[in-house]
Amino acid sequence: MIGAVVALEDEAEALLSQMEIEDIRTIYGKTVHLGRAFGKECLLVVCGVGKVNAAAGACAAIHFGADVILNFGVAGGLHERTELTEVYLVEKAVQYDFDITQLEGTEIGTLDGETENFLPLSTPKGIDFPRRKLATGDRFNDSPVDHDLLLRLGADLRDMEGGAIVEVCKYAGVPCVSFKAVSDVYGSGSTTEQYEKNLSRACLNLKAYMGEVFAALD
Repeated sequence: MIGAVVALEDEAEALLSQMEIEDIRTIYGKTVHLGRAFGKECLLVVCGVGKVNAAAGACAAIHFGADVILNFGVAGGLHERTELTEVYLVEKAVQYDFDITQLEGTEIGTLDGETENFLPLSTPKGIDFPRRKLATGDRFNDSPVDHDLLLRLGADLRDMEGGAIVEVCKYAGVPCVSFKAVSDVYGSGSTTEQYEKNLSRACLNLKAYMGEVFAALD
């Protein structure tokens, strides 16, 4: 079963509006919609913003039987190769606010027990979107310090949930697929103003590609 984990109601509508809802449950304080979409059994968890919420949402989806996790939503672009409202497939994700460098001597974002800071995602062949790397952290800002760090790490996009979902999936042995639509691009004015202006259009693009993504998932 496909288990979608999404932060915001606006993002969730990209799938909910195309689902046949059969049941609604609550677990760990998260709302879980169960049903079918595009001929496949699925569920959707609206997890809320941030890494802890995202991890709880992924656990909820796995609890209800998801054997593949789908994370979709909006993300910020970090450079000119990320275009507003364009949809990208995430190939790797890192948590840029996880830092035990002083203890372990590892690169920022390297989780305890790991040797690489970026964790790989599943990238099904049937999803023909440009591929990008995602950085996840519990903050939304226009900080030049954060931006410089993200570019140094090699990230293209940033959000507040994806990396945490990937971590849960890794330890649960469940594949994770993620695609993101760009709501704002660093250096093109206030990211907050861009986000508010482009959120709806970015979500419509996610909705337009949902059938293609579902077709590629086993």
